[in-house]
Amino acid sequence: MNPSDKEILHLAVPSIVSNITVPLLGLVDLAIAGHLGSARYIAAISVGSMIFNIIYWLMGFLRMGTSGMTGQAYGARDTKGIHMLLRRSLTMSLLIAAVFLVFQWPLREAALGIIHPSQVVWPLAATYFNIVIWGAPAMLSLYSLNGWYIGMQDTRVPMFVAIFQNIVNIIASLFFVFMLHMKVAGIALGTLVAQWSGVLLSVVLLRAKLRKMKASAIIGPSATGSIVADNEKRYSWGTFFRTDRDIFLRTLCLVAVNLAFTSAGARQGDLMLAVNTLLMTFYTLFSYVMDGFAFAGEALGGKYYGARDYSGLHNVIHRLLIRWGLSLAIAFTAVYILGGGLLLRLLTNDAQVVAAAHTFAYWTWLIPLAGFAAFVYDGIFIGLTATRGMLISSFTASLAFFLVLAVAVFSPMAHTHPLLVNHILWLAYIIYLAMRGVMQYFILRSAGASLKKKE
Repeated sequence: MNPSDKEILHLAVPSIVSNITVPLLGLVDLAIAGHLGSARYIAAISVGSMIFNIIYWLMGFLRMGTSGMTGQAYGARDTKGIHMLLRRSLTMSLLIAAVFLVFQWPLREAALGIIHPSQVVWPLAATYFNIVIWGAPAMLSLYSLNGWYIGMQDTRVPMFVAIFQNIVNIIASLFFVFMLHMKVAGIALGTLVAQWSGVLLSVVLLRAKLRKMKASAIIGPSATGSIVADNEKRYSWGTFFRTDRDIFLRTLCLVAVNLAFTSAGARQGDLMLAVNTLLMTFYTLFSYVMDGFAFAGEALGGKYYGARDYSGLHNVIHRLLIRWGLSLAIAFTAVYILGGGLLLRLLTNDAQVVAAAHTFAYWTWLIPLAGFAAFVYDGIFIGLTATRGMLISSFTASLAFFLVLAVAVFSPMAHTHPLLVNHILWLAYIIYLAMRGVMQYFILRSAGASLKKKE
């Protein structure tokens, strides 16, 4: 295997494992709630988890902004910059977490007001929120630490931490719920313990890594002082804030599209909501794998760009996009065509839902080929800290999604052809995925012309 491919897999595989373990925290909570004897406990955990999933998804810039700039400092062999970016990112994480803690009451009331659960579920969801919100400093710090590790070409530590968190969550939640009979409060407390345990382990491993760096010559003064000086401008406070702002706004676009997709399905009734939820699992499975290669793009793109190794950067982009991205897209497409029906039957035994899902299943065949480029380019753009291009492509693709969706929602056929409405909804989502990748291609191609002049 080519050394570049080994380098990519060394970063991608642990990230894929980490991605797969992330939803387990929520699944464990739901599974325990499902054995408490009432549907209201499941509903409360679902509402509480949804609130924090959205909050932390929006805070993803803490990880992504850190990984790209740290990767550039790593590539430039800039020890000072590496340490500075770590301190800066952790400082921002703790400040944002402090804001969440100070304003937790209005945040809770606003979130529950938007979701508007029943009178029975509301106080239980509030209890869950009141406990888990105290994990905000741990979770946001972990985002910064994970981003720093990725920039340092190390995705194994985030993987170990994610696995450790899930083990702690299972043990703690079972103890609090079934030994101390704390019900929803016990589930929330188990999640909180897991969050703080994860960040403490990450800090312990960080201290060991910093000691190793200090004693090792792997990261040292750059051979070219001008590279370090130029990189320091790239990860100045101004660049740091602009990068995080662009990623935050881009994430808002993604959240808006996903919420609109779910809402549009819900407006068509419980059956269509169930169908779309099941079919979106195909996207989720694909995203777990492709996100791993996006993380590799963040790490390697930042490293080669920081080192001014533009031929290495072009090689990584080509291999990530063509050899891995396209190959995996073709493989997932084949699996979905041949085994999609089996996956649907594994997800549910409701014959009506399965039959209805088969009507729209071919849209899932288009997800990998339409979406793989956006995943890979996202990683590259983050590594290059070219986040404005990410924002422009996401905003434009989101606008296209809502324009196509408007046809389904506001046209007369919404009342006369309900199945056609859902087909248009899926068409809008596929266009959204494809447009992100296509626009990023042209943006990167334009930027690549200037990079070739520097070689």
